[in-house]
Amino acid sequence: MKNHVCDVLVVGSGAGGLSSAVSAAHRNLDVLVVEKEPVFGGTTARSGGWMWIPCNAPGKRAGVDDSPEKARQYLQHEAGEHFDARRVDAFLEAGPKAVEFFEEKTSLQFDLGPTFADYHPDAPGGMDGGRSIVARPFDGRELKGEIKRLRPPLAEITFLGMMIGSGKELLHFFNVTRSPISAFYVAKLFLKFLRDMASHGRPMRLMNGNALVARLAKSCFDKNVPIWTRAPVRELIREADGRVTGAIVDTAEGPVNITARRGVVLAAGGFPQDPVRRKALFPHAPNGYEHASPAPPGNTGDGLRLGEAIGATVDDTLPNSAAWVPVSRPPRPDGTLGTFPHFVDRSKPGVIAVTRSGKRFVNEANSYHDFCQAMVKTCNEEQGEICAFFIADHKTLRKYGLGYVKPSPVPYRSHIRSGYLYEGATLAELAGKIGADSAQLERTVANFNEHARNGDDPEFHKGSTSYNRSLGDPDHKPNPCVAPVERGPFYAVKLVVGDLGTFAGLRSDENARVLDEAGKPIPGLYAAGNDAASIMGGNYPGGGITLGPAVTFGYIAARHMSGANS
Repeated sequence: MKNHVCDVLVVGSGAGGLSSAVSAAHRNLDVLVVEKEPVFGGTTARSGGWMWIPCNAPGKRAGVDDSPEKARQYLQHEAGEHFDARRVDAFLEAGPKAVEFFEEKTSLQFDLGPTFADYHPDAPGGMDGGRSIVARPFDGRELKGEIKRLRPPLAEITFLGMMIGSGKELLHFFNVTRSPISAFYVAKLFLKFLRDMASHGRPMRLMNGNALVARLAKSCFDKNVPIWTRAPVRELIREADGRVTGAIVDTAEGPVNITARRGVVLAAGGFPQDPVRRKALFPHAPNGYEHASPAPPGNTGDGLRLGEAIGATVDDTLPNSAAWVPVSRPPRPDGTLGTFPHFVDRSKPGVIAVTRSGKRFVNEANSYHDFCQAMVKTCNEEQGEICAFFIADHKTLRKYGLGYVKPSPVPYRSHIRSGYLYEGATLAELAGKIGADSAQLERTVANFNEHARNGDDPEFHKGSTSYNRSLGDPDHKPNPCVAPVERGPFYAVKLVVGDLGTFAGLRSDENARVLDEAGKPIPGLYAAGNDAASIMGGNYPGGGITLGPAVTFGYIAARHMSGANS
């Protein structure tokens, strides 16, 4: 068996793993990253790329009035009885330092989402914006030949493969047929996209999670940190004294015995594609298969199993074992089903959600996590399939799109032929196609419309918070999230429960050290990203509460392995 010696072995190449690697390399440690899939980037590369880090440097530069005390109050409210004070305090202390380190020392640069509100902004300590940051767009050509190994973005959230940013850029795409400025802006981006596809076979203007991974990977390569792909970890190596000193890694050339003098970081992306653990921890998936995740197929819980094999434990006590998001399943040309996460359309005026009872069940513009919890609860009470449907009329469909269906001028009838988009000349006809109670759906829409014409939603208060409004239509008055559903034909898209990452993970401490059954650190073993139990207590406080802690605890793990205090 071949041998390889390094200071730090990182298992996984998403934000948690790469941030650990970059931070350790800048502390003069010899680092190796191993990734079992043929591409690097993990779920991060497919994600929106937002990071929730209170008191971040971009926010300070923009004059955001935040404090660790206010953020701690908010997290304590959100996590409730699952509030982990020591880990939360470590996150709030190290998060701003991590942001400053990456900005000053690496290729990772950030932009602020000034109006990207906390998901419960009216809760104690909540904010109307300033805590969520995103990686600045990146030119993929800077990765040179390594761009071929970067995991592409999730196809369903691109436009013909072109990545689209959030905020003002997304508004330009929605306004492309109504504004000459927006039309020019979109046309210019599309021409660059076509140029890149002709020259490189993929977009070079990297956005969101793709930009985050690319910037971290560039920072790794700049410090001569190798990323081995197609290199799954078979087992961890633990000495008689209990210390983890490396791992056995399978490669194309055979197994390699890797010695890691300072430690091993588990950052393999959690278990969203593991039906066995899903069956145990996802109440809506009693067989483990009633779940659709946009995560890569390789996120099968390897990090958790590696830890458990040497005495680590998984925290399965959280009220939610994952970050839920409603997804729809557009058919792909090869006959498989895609996974489209619904981030934006929930907030648009003229869109409502119903179960098969024909009744609304939630403020559709609330967070995707809250939306799914309400969907599961209602469907269980109604003793029906755990699913829901977005309902919209023709005007709304063509103005904003619906799920994978793009707004005008993009054609939409192919989605009806594929079965993804349901159409009915009347609400009763639409109800028949989706299996809903037609009389109740008509009553629901009539009641909603009565108030929606004035921008009101007395039943669920859609548009009542800054988070609701941030994703609505700012040009629609008086409520950017509310408009009647009144002129047919009418349309529906079916929703099921998906995830944006798992919350149940290895128990760890404030230094990212993995804990054993007695609650003591296992020497030499660390966890970051979704392999570590979430510090959010099973809740979803704001945009980026997975990647923010992932990047921060990657930084913390490297700091601890180097023996530094800051």
